[in-house]
Amino acid sequence: MGMLGAIAREFNYVTSMLSVLRKVAKVGSGSGLRVPDHIEATVDRFPDRPMAILDDGEISYRQFDALANRVARWALARGLKPGDAVSLFMTNRWEYIAVWFGLSKVGVVTALINSQLTGASLAHCLTIGEGKHAIVESSLADAYSAAKACGIDDVTAWSFDGAMDGAEGLDAALDAEDDTRLDPSVRADVKPEAPVLKMFTSGTTGLPKAALMTHVRALYYLNIFAIIAKAKPDDRMMMVLPLYHATGGLCGVGCALSFGGALIIRPRFSASAFWPDVQRFRATLFMYVGELCRFLVNSPEVPEEHGHTLRCAIGNGMRRDVWDAFQARFALKDIVEFYGSTEGNVGLVNAYNQPGAVGRVPNYLKHRFNIDLVKFDLDAEMPLRDTNGRCIPCEPGEVGEAIGRIDPDDARFRFDGYGSKEDTEKKVLRDVYEEGDAWFRTGDLMSRDELGYYYFIDRVGDTFRWKSENVATGEVAEAFAFDGIEQANVFGVEVTGHSGRAGMAALVTEPGKLDLDALHAHVHAALPSYARPLFLRLQQQTDTTGTFKFRKVDLVKEGFDPSRVADPVLLDHPREGRYVPMTKELFAAIESGELRV
Repeated sequence: MGMLGAIAREFNYVTSMLSVLRKVAKVGSGSGLRVPDHIEATVDRFPDRPMAILDDGEISYRQFDALANRVARWALARGLKPGDAVSLFMTNRWEYIAVWFGLSKVGVVTALINSQLTGASLAHCLTIGEGKHAIVESSLADAYSAAKACGIDDVTAWSFDGAMDGAEGLDAALDAEDDTRLDPSVRADVKPEAPVLKMFTSGTTGLPKAALMTHVRALYYLNIFAIIAKAKPDDRMMMVLPLYHATGGLCGVGCALSFGGALIIRPRFSASAFWPDVQRFRATLFMYVGELCRFLVNSPEVPEEHGHTLRCAIGNGMRRDVWDAFQARFALKDIVEFYGSTEGNVGLVNAYNQPGAVGRVPNYLKHRFNIDLVKFDLDAEMPLRDTNGRCIPCEPGEVGEAIGRIDPDDARFRFDGYGSKEDTEKKVLRDVYEEGDAWFRTGDLMSRDELGYYYFIDRVGDTFRWKSENVATGEVAEAFAFDGIEQANVFGVEVTGHSGRAGMAALVTEPGKLDLDALHAHVHAALPSYARPLFLRLQQQTDTTGTFKFRKVDLVKEGFDPSRVADPVLLDHPREGRYVPMTKELFAAIESGELRV
């Protein structure tokens, strides 16, 4: 690109970013707005437009607000005050949003509980959510009962959409309430910096932690992606992600609720039903996470994927290999990839269709953002320090941990933390560039190119060392984009007598389609020797979180020992030059050092 082209590129970038910032400022920290103020304004502008499109009809914004108003009055009648918490344990449905919206109208904080939890994990979230009341969908009664057996007796359960043993009836209680809107003065003491929601980390490496979501932060989430996607009242957002998570429940929901559009809320993601649903409901927007898009790319072709109405996909975690295949197969021009976390203070948006990038910060605008990349010690799993004890910034092309400067006076760059002070402090990096400064540790490894585009590499802890080289699991997984493989989950496992960890890939394959010899040749051509997984585990399905993040802890613990792993395990045999079944004899030879790998 010549000089004139570069000038034009930067002019377009700056003008578009300034436009976005001006629009977001209208709901920013200086606006004084809280979440219910913002949503009520949308209701008043579009009372008779559809807020939700169902299998058997539509729900108008007026109906949506009426249910929220009854919830708000129910909360007041129970003596709930601003700052009190209520736990919400429901599946994907439009009422889910109405409930937390209604509670926010009177300053009550809603703890959004993962609807897939049960037993001790559910009891843990209900406990750290600190709600004395729990609204439970009747279809989840068994899961709630299992949690109750683990010790949550001080919580009053309210059953929604049906009766439930041991619970009060919320349906009848709401029917008894007036559906007219309360005067906003009831939340006069609720500040924009106060929490509106409690959301939970995915718990890929342990029990979830409760993260506080303030009104200011939630308003950014509700608006910025809608603005970048140029959302309009006639847009229809296909929502297949769980509403208890920020990506779906705020970013995706906001693409509709901030500008009078409609939500098409499906109970769960189904690759086979996705395109028929897009056609049936005439969806124009789609909220994704990367693995969901990989499922679609790997699914058999269906007639409905052609001539669809989608104009833009918005989400995070789409790898470059999936990005290219997704755009080529489904003819979707606009992909808005973003980076962020429920609790973090670092946010990036790639609004310019740069494949694989999570966002851009050119050098001349770095002072307006709080992100930086610092060199990282994989063995210690901590940023490197120089002789003065300061962190070392990465050069373009180098991989380091992304960190975000914490500024308590700027709502964008605050770190509101978790419910636990101990958990909060673990995520803070101090004395980074100067004494007394504080930065949020994202736990993510990234690189940055000369133009300022950022690229996600891996999670800290996922990247490992083998043969004295760093191995990024995400990049290795991309090499398994191969005929017959539906999913690839890559991790490192310990091998007796070797430093570091050897690569292992858990693969979900199409029955009868995977040619192991061809895969072996492909992997050896695509990856350097140190990055090639030494072991393969063939699974029927991969264990993921509700937001399609791979769970690896149990896989790492089980390793490649055939006596501990029920699935078939294969070894990339160093002498035979092919994948062979892992036997007890082979395992013993590797462990004893008889077979060097």
